[in-house]
Amino acid sequence: MPFAARTVSPRGPAGRPAGAICPESGVNDMIADGDSVTDDPVTGWETRAMPFYERGNIRIRYEEVGSGFPLLVTPGGGLNSRVGNWPRAVINAMEAFKDDFRCITMDQRNANGGESAGPIDVDDPWGAFADDQLGLMDHLGIREFFFMGYCIGGCFALKLMERAPGRVVAGVICQTVGHRPENPDVMHSSGRDVWAPELLGRRPDLTMATIEAYLHSLYRRNPDFVYSVSRDFARSCLTPMLVLPDDAPAHPYQTSVDIAALAPNATSTVYPWREPPELKTRTTNEVRAFLRSHQPDESAAQ
Repeated sequence: MPFAARTVSPRGPAGRPAGAICPESGVNDMIADGDSVTDDPVTGWETRAMPFYERGNIRIRYEEVGSGFPLLVTPGGGLNSRVGNWPRAVINAMEAFKDDFRCITMDQRNANGGESAGPIDVDDPWGAFADDQLGLMDHLGIREFFFMGYCIGGCFALKLMERAPGRVVAGVICQTVGHRPENPDVMHSSGRDVWAPELLGRRPDLTMATIEAYLHSLYRRNPDFVYSVSRDFARSCLTPMLVLPDDAPAHPYQTSVDIAALAPNATSTVYPWREPPELKTRTTNEVRAFLRSHQPDESAAQ
């Protein structure tokens, strides 16, 4: 069944301490100031709407489930990376790892179908995504965490490692986006033709000229590797990584191979790994074991 998308108040059943895990939902029974609260007609627990954090003119929707060392996971979908994509993910991380880690996910800024919003940062778009992700961790009082990124999340992962090397303890890069020389505009075209029209329809403050400049900064300013960082950075990055390759137009197999070859502490799963189901299960277990092997003392995650 899908992961629970709610948290419950410490004013719930008598005897359950604030911050405990609800056995029915698997999430922390904490409620933030200002959250809208209603009574669940089945359990009697007080529940709240999906949580957000705000930083200036940026508003980020997030969800979390489970307990333990924090694992920030971002679903695929390119610029439409959002919480609602998890049921269609090749591995639903919020379900697969909720018994092992405190799993946290989010709608990326301006993803269609999501509820996060903010400016279109033409000058430093990859840095803006990293700032949103690190800002969420700050909001939750988390310093060190694991990161697992799908699709465009591979670009996010390496940017986070560059921006905050002391905070990302280990990373899993699943089916990463990357530059494909024989089809160099696959990501740019997806942004222009799939993401932009819907966004422009609900954001009258934006113009197509701004969107084109944004997509240029994302995919044409550094038309190589994973777009967000250089190969030289990958060679110098000591963060442990596990790479799950793919081979699709937006997910070049060679990019996954290059990450595993360049980064000193990177390893790769077998490829292909999605089929048969037994192999995908083994790969999921490999991800779990990799993260557990790099988990610091419990006191490290504040």
